[in-house]
Amino acid sequence: MKRVFAITILVLTMALLMVGCGETHQEQSSTDLASKEDNLPLVEEEKDDISSEERVLETESAAEPSAVFFTTDITAEGLVRIYEQLDWQPTGNVAVKISTGEPPASNYLRSELIGNLVQQVDGTIVECNTAYGGSRSSSAMHRQVAEDHGFTAIADFDLMDEEGEVEWPMSGGNRLDKIIVGSHAENYSDWVILSHFKGHAMAGFGGAIKNVGIGISSPSGKVYVHTAGTKTSGSIWYSDQDAWLEALAEMVKGFNDHVGSEHIVYINVMNRLSVDCDCDGNPAEPDIHDIGILASFDPVALDQACVDLIYQAEGNEALVKRMESLHGVHTLEHAEEIGLGSRTYELLNIDE
Repeated sequence: MKRVFAITILVLTMALLMVGCGETHQEQSSTDLASKEDNLPLVEEEKDDISSEERVLETESAAEPSAVFFTTDITAEGLVRIYEQLDWQPTGNVAVKISTGEPPASNYLRSELIGNLVQQVDGTIVECNTAYGGSRSSSAMHRQVAEDHGFTAIADFDLMDEEGEVEWPMSGGNRLDKIIVGSHAENYSDWVILSHFKGHAMAGFGGAIKNVGIGISSPSGKVYVHTAGTKTSGSIWYSDQDAWLEALAEMVKGFNDHVGSEHIVYINVMNRLSVDCDCDGNPAEPDIHDIGILASFDPVALDQACVDLIYQAEGNEALVKRMESLHGVHTLEHAEEIGLGSRTYELLNIDE
């Protein structure tokens, strides 16, 4: 009871401070809300020697907020406008990483929404084949899906693992010592990680980190991440949920370190917010209204901001339950611990 009371006082104090300064600094709000519901993050935190109150204060004092831009304008024009807020200048070949979406009815980002942005950066749309079967498990079928979904009409399309894979080093984690990506990844110097934020049946939610951690991995690299670095073939299902979420964050850290953070920008589109991911060809209908588009140089801050917006949205029960039941926030916790980014952010509304 003392612990719950202390958390309540802390949250109220933080809220008053934010109102007073007129800024948006959101950190771990999804975890705090989850703790009130006695969910998995609370169970995990109680195992630690550091209390949740001390963790919030310690992280808040140590981390500088990352800028996360936000617009409610989910249009082709709005997507270009929020990208331009980043004031980013690519220096070479640009890869635009999307999910091509599983047929027949997944909620992938439509070509008419992303086309202007892809063409503005003179980008190549990139993907890798899946490790679980379906319509995108072979290059021929995957290319047909890309064509059917309109992507080959707006830009060049590259299946990065079509000619094999390469290993890049990973250091500073406790699950992976390498990442395994499609070999064509080495052809690109600059990356736009363009993600559809939604729920996910294994990670709880999918955003920027998921789009890189699984999406840029070759099929064997996908198995490697899903099984927390224990194997590169066979089933992607793994019994240790936290371990695989940590591996997911570590793969992105390896990617970030190899490419260079200055060569990567991250954009999340929060529309069609189903509890199911774009790898599901028949996802559940969303219960939440479309929210907007967010962009940042920091994938951790970006995904955290999206999680927090889900917690604030009406009709969020199903998606929140999925995120909490799978301990999805642990991906962000570990990502921050290994230095991928910060969960502390400033939300900058470009509509105002």
